[in-house]
Amino acid sequence: MNARMPNDAAVNRASLIETDIAIIGTGFAGLGMAIRLRQAGLTDFVIAEKADAVGGTWRDNHYPGCACDVQSHVYSFSFAPNPRWTRMFARQPEIRAYLEDCTRRFGVERHLRFGHELTSAFYDDVRQRWHLSFANGQQWSARVLISAMGGLSRAALPDIPGIDTFKGRAFHSQHWDHAYPLDGKRVAVIGTGASAIQFVPQIAPRVAHLTLFQRTPPWIMPKADRAVRPFEQWLFRHLPFTQKIMRSALYCMLESRALGFAVHPSLMKTAQKVAERHLRRQVRDPQLRATLTPNYTMGCKRILISNDYFPALSRANVNVTTSAIERIEEDAVITSDGVRHPVDCLIFGTGFQVADPFPRGVVRGRGGVDIVDTWRDGAHAYLGTTLPGYPNFFMIVGPNTGLGHNSMVFMIESQVEYILRALKTMQSERAEAIEVRPHVEHAYNEQIQQRLGRAIWSTGGCKSWYLDPRTGRNTTLWPGFAYKFRQATSTFSMDDYFAYSPAPQTANAHAAAPHGARVHGNAAASAEAN
Repeated sequence: MNARMPNDAAVNRASLIETDIAIIGTGFAGLGMAIRLRQAGLTDFVIAEKADAVGGTWRDNHYPGCACDVQSHVYSFSFAPNPRWTRMFARQPEIRAYLEDCTRRFGVERHLRFGHELTSAFYDDVRQRWHLSFANGQQWSARVLISAMGGLSRAALPDIPGIDTFKGRAFHSQHWDHAYPLDGKRVAVIGTGASAIQFVPQIAPRVAHLTLFQRTPPWIMPKADRAVRPFEQWLFRHLPFTQKIMRSALYCMLESRALGFAVHPSLMKTAQKVAERHLRRQVRDPQLRATLTPNYTMGCKRILISNDYFPALSRANVNVTTSAIERIEEDAVITSDGVRHPVDCLIFGTGFQVADPFPRGVVRGRGGVDIVDTWRDGAHAYLGTTLPGYPNFFMIVGPNTGLGHNSMVFMIESQVEYILRALKTMQSERAEAIEVRPHVEHAYNEQIQQRLGRAIWSTGGCKSWYLDPRTGRNTTLWPGFAYKFRQATSTFSMDDYFAYSPAPQTANAHAAAPHGARVHGNAAASAEAN
């Protein structure tokens, strides 16, 4: 049965905001897509943003010490170099300011709609358009829907008995409460991921006592951070090619790390020795050092970089416990060894809901099928971008596009250019809608999983957020060199897709046709899907 517009929306169809392209999100992905659309002369688009400012994860995450773990010169748009980076690894305020500047420079502001949190997007088979509803009551109709929400947008909170009974202050690192005074407080930090690595050293000197609850220690490498010298900034401003050289050198250096991750995992042993030496130098206490030494091969989980995390854990007012949390009481954390840890504040450094980027009911494709059900065995997509059953729906930073070794902005730009080619091809071939063929998407993902099976993330002997907890499949990372993904997305082939002509004025019987003819409605897609 076709998914049709609800009755109340049909009555008020005239009040819909009609747009050709709707973009959801204003992080690197959403802004990058918007900028390139404008540069290509495609200006009939609107960007929905749930907050009151652009920035995505760099707006939402503002905890103490928040910074990028990829060098600034490669963690920026290739078409918008920033010669004024102040550090090799930019901090959150500077990255957010960069995105705000790009919004102004490239004329994206007029397309923005703040305070628009997407609550529902469903594909209307008859009109061949996406119907969008927002928490503020607004409704849009768009021919093309581009999700730029990213995988690190929904905080993951632990399911611990008694967590709701805690009487003190509790917050996730993404929702940092700067108004709460940590000075002199007893603080419990749950989680030892990338966020905790950054904020623990910042708060440890201020609190009365900090207890870090560690389930699995991360491998940590030294951070080659420093201030960018004024002379370097002068060169980048007046001789832009020097920054291009810097960017290319950093890209190549980072890209070489894929050899250990996905080609020859045995190479990670050399890098692991560097991390072990870093730990020995910074942690003198043998017992603490043993607690902080991982028991899995380096690279199996996300590798972190820090120069101040280990010294922070060596402080007299910091305690690292590896006992499992049994429950939380109104003023304490109780661990499985029976120890009661009195605390005033709980801080969760427990990451994000990467495996389930869309809540149930938010995205529904042909026939009203929820994307949560489509992904019941794990997320998947063709080139991490398109999905059978979801015409004219594109994802940026979709399944298996994440990187463990290089800049995500490189991957984002690759997807943006692929989507742009798709839109231009649709325009030239007069296709109202396209939908990736199921066998094309299936074959692609089978190949991806085969390659991932040989990578360090599958052979390193650990569990990580890269893996779908339901199936154990890696639905997060790209299995190899970033330039290979750039090659894969460098061309768009209509042969990989069904192409639909403009919807008829009346809902007639749908006729299927092979590629080269126009396919009306969804008959051909349904035939192959079934």
